[in-house]
Amino acid sequence: MPLSSAPSGPSPARPIAIATVSFATLLLELALTRLFSVVLFYHFAFLAISVALLGLGAGGVYSFVRRQRLSAVETPTLASSSCTLSSLAILLALEVVLHVPVSLDLTTGNFFRLSAIYLACAVPFFFTGLIFSVVFARQPGRIGEFYGADLLGGAAACLAVVPVLNLIGGPNAILLAALVMAIASAIWSRARSSRRIALALAAALALLLGGNLALRGRLVDIVYAKGARRDQPWVLYSRWNAISRVEVDQQGESKAIVIDADASTYIMQAQPEHFVEQGYGALMSAPPAVVNILRPRGDYAIIGPGGGVDVLRALANGSKDVTAIEINPIIANDIMRGRYAADSYHLYERPEVHLHVQDGRSFIRNSADRYDVIQMTLVDTWASTAAGAFALSENNLYTVEAFREYFDHLKPDGIIAITRWEFKEPREALRVASQGISALRQIGVSDPRHHFLVVSEGELDSDGRPVAVLIKKSDFTAQEVEAALDHIRRNSALSIVHLPQLLNAPLPPSECQALIQPLGCSPSLKDFGAYKTAAAAPRQAFDSLIDPSPGAPDQDSAVRLSWIRRYPYDVSPVFDNAPFFFFTFKTSRLLDEILHPGARGIDWKVNLGVAVLFMLLVISALAVLAFLILPLAFHAPARAASILPLLYFVAVGFGYIIVEIALIQRFVLFLGHPTYALTVVIFLLLLSSGAGSLAARRQLRSSASPRMRPPLSLIIVALLLYFFLLPPLLASQVGLAFSLKLLLSGLLLVPLGFFMGMPFPAGLHSLEAAQAGAIEWAWAMNAASSVLGSVLAILIAIHFGLGATLLSAAFAYLLALLLASRLRPVAVA
Repeated sequence: MPLSSAPSGPSPARPIAIATVSFATLLLELALTRLFSVVLFYHFAFLAISVALLGLGAGGVYSFVRRQRLSAVETPTLASSSCTLSSLAILLALEVVLHVPVSLDLTTGNFFRLSAIYLACAVPFFFTGLIFSVVFARQPGRIGEFYGADLLGGAAACLAVVPVLNLIGGPNAILLAALVMAIASAIWSRARSSRRIALALAAALALLLGGNLALRGRLVDIVYAKGARRDQPWVLYSRWNAISRVEVDQQGESKAIVIDADASTYIMQAQPEHFVEQGYGALMSAPPAVVNILRPRGDYAIIGPGGGVDVLRALANGSKDVTAIEINPIIANDIMRGRYAADSYHLYERPEVHLHVQDGRSFIRNSADRYDVIQMTLVDTWASTAAGAFALSENNLYTVEAFREYFDHLKPDGIIAITRWEFKEPREALRVASQGISALRQIGVSDPRHHFLVVSEGELDSDGRPVAVLIKKSDFTAQEVEAALDHIRRNSALSIVHLPQLLNAPLPPSECQALIQPLGCSPSLKDFGAYKTAAAAPRQAFDSLIDPSPGAPDQDSAVRLSWIRRYPYDVSPVFDNAPFFFFTFKTSRLLDEILHPGARGIDWKVNLGVAVLFMLLVISALAVLAFLILPLAFHAPARAASILPLLYFVAVGFGYIIVEIALIQRFVLFLGHPTYALTVVIFLLLLSSGAGSLAARRQLRSSASPRMRPPLSLIIVALLLYFFLLPPLLASQVGLAFSLKLLLSGLLLVPLGFFMGMPFPAGLHSLEAAQAGAIEWAWAMNAASSVLGSVLAILIAIHFGLGATLLSAAFAYLLALLLASRLRPVAVA
C-alpha cells in the first residue's frame, strides 16, 4: 500500500505546523553550532550542519523503507508523535553534549565520546526528516505550499537565533527548540489525549527554561568544555551571546576574561598614571610594547582590546587618543564598562579612550581618521559564531586587503603592530610579514625590506613565543632602530628576530652589545650578510622572507616566491577570497601529523579544523552510502528505479548549500559582523526561496521539466555574474549606512533566492508520476548531498577561494539543468 493511502483531508493548520517544526529544527541546528564551539572546538561546529542534514536524510530513507507500516498511521498522528519524540530527543541530546567530555586527543575514547554526541544530536533531525518526507509524499499537490512553509519557518529561526542567543544563551536556546517542537506536536494533533500530552510536555519545558533562567544556568549549563570541567568555584561570571560564551575567572590575584573556555585576556587592574607602581611595568618587557616606545604619544587604533592591556600601555606611554574596537558587547559593556569597571579603574571610560563595539576591520574601513598605530595583539579567539566554523571575524582581519586598508588609515609614518604566537618553525608571525609585503607592494612600495622590525619574547627556541611584527608605512629610520634597540637592551626578555636593512647607518657605541652581534656598530651590506649566516634557523626564516636577496631588490619577488614554496608551512599571503590565515599546515604535512603524531604546537587546534573537514567528508560519504545507496541496492521496489532522476536532487542540494555558505562569507565584511551575515543571508535566501517554491506550483502546472530550465538557467547566469561583480560591488559600498546595506543585500539576494526555491519542489512534483516512494528518496538524497556540500564548500574555499566555491555551485546547477529532462512531467491539480 503506498503512502498516499493514508492521507488525511486538507487542513489549513498544516502549513503552520510545518513552519513550527522547521523553526524548531533550524533553531536547534544553529544553537548547536554555538554550543559545539564551546564544549568542543570551533571547527566542530560543522558537526551541527552534518548531523542535521544527515538526520533529515535518514528520516526520509526510513519513511521510504517502512512506508507500508507507516501507511496505516494517519498523518496528524504520525507527525504529532514524531514531534513529541523529537522534543524528548532534543533534551537527551543536550544532556549528552553537556556531560560528555571530548578533548583534541586523537584517542579511541575521544572517538567514541564524539560518536555518542554525533548520534544523540542526529535523532531530533531524524524525526523532522520523517515528518516532512511523509507529508510531502502524501499530499504532492500541496508540495509548493508545504515547502514554502518549511522555508518560512527556517527564515523565522534565522531572525530569532541572534536575539535568542543574546537573551538566554546556548543551552537555553536548545531548551526553547524542544519547547517549540512540543508546541508543534500540539498543533499537529487531532486527538484530545495526544494534544494534552503535548501541551503538558510544553508546560514542563517552559518551567524548566524559566527556572534555568531564574537560577542563572544552575539547572542546565556547561559542565565540560574542551575536555575539562567548567563548573568550578573560580568562575565569577558567565554569559552567552551569539558571538561567544564569556566568563570572568579568578586567577590568583587577577581576573581573566575567558572566551568559549579557550582564549583569555586579563583585566588590567592598574591606572596608567601609576603603571609602574601598581606592578604593571613588566608589560613593557613584552614584544607589543616596542611600538609604544616608537610612538609614545601617538594616536592608536587597537583592534580586539579585550581586558585592556594594549590600551593601558598606550596611555601609560603618553597617548592622548586611543580608539578601542571590541567586537563582543559582553566584554566591552557588561564587563569592562559594567560589572568589572572598577577593577580596571574604569579604563574604558577614560576621556582618552573611545570604545566602539564593532568588527575591527569594518570600523577601520569606515573611519575617516588616520592613526599613528593600528595594533592587534594575539587576536585569535578560536571561537565560532552562529554562522559556523569558518565565518570568524578574526579571519578577515588578517588578509592582504585588510592590511591595505590599515595602511590607508595610517599617517605617512604610521605603523601596523601585530603580535602573533610563534614557533621553532615560524609560521604565524611569518605569514603576517608575508601579508605586509604584499600589501606594501599594492600601495606602491617597490622595496619593502626597510619597512619591517620583528621582536620576540626570548629566543625562538620553543613553541608559543609571542612575536611582534612592526610594519611601517615608510622606511624605518636609524633613530627608530636605535630607540628599539635601546629598549631591547634594557629588557633582557626581548630578542631581535629581524632588523630593517639600514645600510651604512652607524649605531652609537652604546648599542654595540652582544644582542646585536655579529652586526657590529656599522651595519653595512656585508655585516647584514654575516648576521644572516650566524642567525638561528627561525631568524633565518624571517630574513629569507623579508630580505631574500641582499643587494638585489629587483630579484626579491622571484626568490621570495621560490622560498615560500619550499618552506614546510604555508606562509603565503591570504586574501579575502580565501581568508583562512590560521591554516598554515600544508595538506601533506597535516596528513603526516595525523598518521605520525608527535609534539604538537598550540596551533594544532586550529589546523585540526582541516583534518576534521576531511574526516567529516569521509563520514558523510559513508553515511550516504549506508543510508542511501545500499538501501536502494537491496530494496526490491527501489531497484527498478532509475538513478538519474534522483541525481537531479543531489545536484540541487549541492548547489543550494554551497551558495549559502559562500554568500555568508562574502557578506561578513560588507555587513560588518559574522552574525549579521548569517542572519541576513540565510533569512533572505530562505524567505525568497519560500516565495519561489509557492510560485513554482502555479508556474509548473502543465509541464515540469521544460519549465524548470528557465529558473535553473537564471541561477547559473546569476552565479556567474556574482563571481565577477559581487566582490568589487560589496567593497565599493562598504561605507553605506547599515539600513542601506540591508536594502542592497535584499536586492542582491532575494531574486537569486526566489529562483533557487523553484527547482526542488518542481522536481518533487514531477517524481510523483515515477513510482511510489520516489519523493522520500528525493528528499533523502537532497539532504545527504547537502551534508557533503556543506563540507565541500569550505574545503573548496580553503584550497581555491570563495570565487571557486560559487563557480562550483554554478556547475552543480548546470548538472541539475542537464538532468531535468530525466524527470517526468506531471500535471498538478
